[in-house]
Amino acid sequence: MSVTIYHNDRSTTSLAVVEIVRAAGIEPVIIEYMKTPPSHEAMLALLLAMDMTPRALLRTRERAYLSLQLDDEGKTDRQIIDAMLAHPELIERPIVVTEMGVKVCRPKTKVLELL
Repeated sequence: MSVTIYHNDRSTTSLAVVEIVRAAGIEPVIIEYMKTPPSHEAMLALLLAMDMTPRALLRTRERAYLSLQLDDEGKTDRQIIDAMLAHPELIERPIVVTEMGVKVCRPKTKVLELL
């Protein structure tokens, strides 16, 4: 089984998900999205696979959320995605991709549904 994790090594949840996957005997492909954010097309594909809106994937407690006025309901999906790609700390994490599906694995045990 192939497992890809959009990972932030400063997130305890993200670190825990990596450990759960490794404990299952799988070495995941790690994408450090804070250093290398996904392309616009890749972000759209992830959102589609998760059946999520860009707004649902936003981390609302980050400083950039308010400074970019992302609390404004008038912001378009394109504007929200552009903000997330310019400020990847706004992307909820970790996102796990397997043959079983794609999920934001919060809480960390959600990853078990994909293994």
